[in-house]
Amino acid sequence: MKNLAPFIVMIAILIAVSVMIVVITNYNLKKKILNKEHLDDKMFVILNNLTGFNSEMLKWGIILLFGGAGLIVLEFLPHDENTPLPYGVMTVFVALGFLTYYFMMKNQKK
Repeated sequence: MKNLAPFIVMIAILIAVSVMIVVITNYNLKKKILNKEHLDDKMFVILNNLTGFNSEMLKWGIILLFGGAGLIVLEFLPHDENTPLPYGVMTVFVALGFLTYYFMMKNQKK
């Protein structure tokens, strides 16, 4: 488990840096489009697609929250090393995260 921690930290740093790069490039693109004098219909479509990034962040935040809750629950559940119980618990919690996001987006569209 000690060998896995640096790998997870490096993946988390890579994801954080890539998210920051995407946010900065989306901001620069929006700024360039809005500074143009004539806005076409294509530009409005591009602007609408760029603003959908917040719901993506919400989705991953909810999934990570439920995944973390699954790990906390696993800490308190007694289980052997050879049982598939941890995989099942994590799958259920991540699925609950996806379903929570789905129902939130469904209610938001109404």
